[in-house]
Amino acid sequence: MNLIDLSNKTILITGASAGIGQGTAKLISELGARIFITGRDIERLKKTFDSLSGTGHQILPADLSEEKGIEILTKELPELDGIVHSAGVIKPFPVKFIGKKHIDEVFDINLFAPVLLTSAVLKSKKLKAGASMIFLSSISSQHPYQGGALYTSSKAAIEAYCRAVAQEYAHKKIRANCISPGLVKTAMFKETMNAMTEEKRATYAEKYPLGYGEVKDVASAIAFFLSDASRWITGANLQMDGGLSINHL
Repeated sequence: MNLIDLSNKTILITGASAGIGQGTAKLISELGARIFITGRDIERLKKTFDSLSGTGHQILPADLSEEKGIEILTKELPELDGIVHSAGVIKPFPVKFIGKKHIDEVFDINLFAPVLLTSAVLKSKKLKAGASMIFLSSISSQHPYQGGALYTSSKAAIEAYCRAVAQEYAHKKIRANCISPGLVKTAMFKETMNAMTEEKRATYAEKYPLGYGEVKDVASAIAFFLSDASRWITGANLQMDGGLSINHL
C-alpha cells in the first residue's frame, strides 16, 4: 500500500519553473496528481511541463506580484485538492540601505502573493474541503544571515500567516502547513557556492551533518503534506536542514 498516493488529486504549484517547485511538480505527477503549474517564465514552465508524468496537466502563466495576475489565474483554475506556494525570491540588502522598493521586491512575491492567492481561491470556492496548502519558508527565519533581513522577515511572516490560516480553516478540514528547508542543491545554490571561496564553502558544509539537501528531499515532504497520510497535521512547520539546527540548540 502506497501511503503517499495523489491519484485523483488536482494540485496548483506556484514557482514551478525552477528549483523546488519544478522538482515537486515532477514528483507529484509520478504519484498520480493532475497538476496546474504557474510562473512568469513560459519557456521554463514548458520544460517543467515536458518532464511531468501522466496526463491532464496544464500551464497557467501568471505574474503573482500583480493582483490582476492572481485574479486571472484564479478564474482559470478548477477546484483544487492542494496548493504548493513555492514561488519566492532571494535578494540580499544590507539593513542600512533598505528602502521601500526593496521591501516591495521581496515581500510582493514571498508574502503578498501567497496571501492574496490564498484569499482568491477561498473566496472563489476553488479549494475543496479536505484540501492541503503548503507554504515554503526557510530555516533562515530562525537563523538569520548578513544581508538577509528582508528575506528572513518575509519567511517569518509567512510562517505566522500559515498558522493563522490553519486555525481559521480547520473546521472545514482545510490544512495549512509550512516547510522550512536549509540549503538545497538548486541552480541558485550552485551560483551561491561558486561565488564563495573554497574556505568559506568548507565552513558552510561543516554546518550540515547530513550534507546539503536535494530538491527531491523537499519535494517528498511536500508530497506527504498533500496526501491523506498527513490528514491529522495542520499548522505545523517542518524544518528540513540536514542537522543544521543541532548546532544551534
